[in-house]
Amino acid sequence: MLAEALAHSSYHNENPDSLPRSNERLEFLGDAVLGLVIAEQLYSEFPEVDEGKLSKMRAALVQMESLAEASANLVLGPFLLLGQGEESSGGRSRPSNLARALEAIIGAIFLDQGLDCSREFILRALEDRWWVVALGISNDYKSQLQEKVQASLQSPPTYRLLGVSGPDNGWVFTVEVLAGDNLLGRGQGRSKKAAEREAARLALERLEREALSAGEPR
Repeated sequence: MLAEALAHSSYHNENPDSLPRSNERLEFLGDAVLGLVIAEQLYSEFPEVDEGKLSKMRAALVQMESLAEASANLVLGPFLLLGQGEESSGGRSRPSNLARALEAIIGAIFLDQGLDCSREFILRALEDRWWVVALGISNDYKSQLQEKVQASLQSPPTYRLLGVSGPDNGWVFTVEVLAGDNLLGRGQGRSKKAAEREAARLALERLEREALSAGEPR
């Protein structure tokens, strides 16, 4: 079923005997499961938010760009089964292909393991976007930090991966952020991007504390 979830229609058209079908049916199912899980999580986590705002938050989380980003973080691109034309035209990095493959994998997980496993997979895969969209962060920590550091040093902060620990299904990334040679913060997360964001958040807190101690305006 995993091979089917990764099989683009172009691959099935060129190799009709290799798989019974492309990933389109699994994508259809996965889209429905994804919508349900995100709606349920938003409903439970934000009891004071009205229906209109919940709908906007859900739409932002399940849009193609969000799913393609999550798919890229999972490094699905190299494993897609593509036809020759789709391969040669950059299909492995095409956002629509990445997003559809992720939805198809969700559908496959749902059929094989049920809703609970699907929910766990979805929430982990979309963890980065959840903090930015669902928690209403209009400008993420990395952008805020870049603005501050750029203004003072005329160069952006840099991020350095220190290591990855934990089992294959529960990696923890450790990242530090620097302004020149000055360490600003160190963060951990279940993806490299999440660790970078946590490092940026801690760096912002440190810079704000230092500014207050020095009597500078925030």
